[in-house]
Amino acid sequence: MQSTPLSTALLHRVDPERAHQLAIAGLLLGLGGHHDGASDPALAVEAMGLRFANPIGIAAGFDKDARVVRPLARLGFGFVEAGTVTPLPQSGNAHPRLFRLPEDGAIINRMGFNNRGIDAALARLARLRRVPGVPVGLNLGINKQGAAPLDDYPMLVQAASPLVDYLVINLSSPNTPGLRDLQQPDRVAGLLQAIAPARRTRRPLLVKLSPDIAPGGLADLVEAVIAGGADGLIVTNTTLARPEWLRSHHSRESGGLSGEPLRARSTAMLAAVARIAKGRLALVGCGGIASAQDVLDKVRAGADLVQLYTGFVQHGPGLVARMLRDLPPLLRQQGLARLADAKGTAL
Repeated sequence: MQSTPLSTALLHRVDPERAHQLAIAGLLLGLGGHHDGASDPALAVEAMGLRFANPIGIAAGFDKDARVVRPLARLGFGFVEAGTVTPLPQSGNAHPRLFRLPEDGAIINRMGFNNRGIDAALARLARLRRVPGVPVGLNLGINKQGAAPLDDYPMLVQAASPLVDYLVINLSSPNTPGLRDLQQPDRVAGLLQAIAPARRTRRPLLVKLSPDIAPGGLADLVEAVIAGGADGLIVTNTTLARPEWLRSHHSRESGGLSGEPLRARSTAMLAAVARIAKGRLALVGCGGIASAQDVLDKVRAGADLVQLYTGFVQHGPGLVARMLRDLPPLLRQQGLARLADAKGTAL
């Protein structure tokens, strides 16, 4: 059981969305602290032509507008993913739209891609003072109204490519009507074909998948992603499923569920994707990560990298440093010299 810092516990007494705004403000003021020292070399990862000092990244959704990329990198994250950003600014869905499920170690959100638009994000990224050795990614989505995916995604890719190290096509948020329909193999193929001319800088391109894809359709989808020239998959986004054992009174709120209840589901899907991809894609495991053991479990299921969000919100900024401290001895206990040696060993 991990302890929660007092500052994080106090934020948990505030409305969730207000607490998120305060957390962003605190990071901007330098109140999040920073991780002292370099990551253990045993944790280094090379994927998609990029080098990561450690495999732990912050998932999209926390820093929607690329406001705190540098403060997040200074906490020890091996990479930082901003977004999701859309072509035009939008306010998102109606309030309330963010719910804590503390009894279940979970969050439900139906935010709806609230963000200030691609132009605002790119202006910040153009001014960004990078933390050396910490790749920066940008997660891309479409507006709720007036979306034209075959036009919007290529425009976003072309605009963002010069300013980031990798890009993510978000097809899996459950809170934008019709978005998940784009996960059909033929539609993914068409979308990646439309994006291809916009990839002039050849930045690595990933697709973020839903955990709610029917198992029978997974192989064709993965093959479509590979054939379309994408470099990787993020497995997974939030789920619309609701395990029967959830205890929180918020458990029946609509929206995407993340955190502990998603862990097993997302890890099983990650393993299935890894078996299909057979090393042809970089894989990012996401869903329910809150400890060094969780990181190792995702890597053993086939992940090159991992991302967290809910665990970071629940346990505070010190979580990253704890995981970086706990991972090397955990590897040694299992007779592994490097984290990369664990990749796929559970398949």
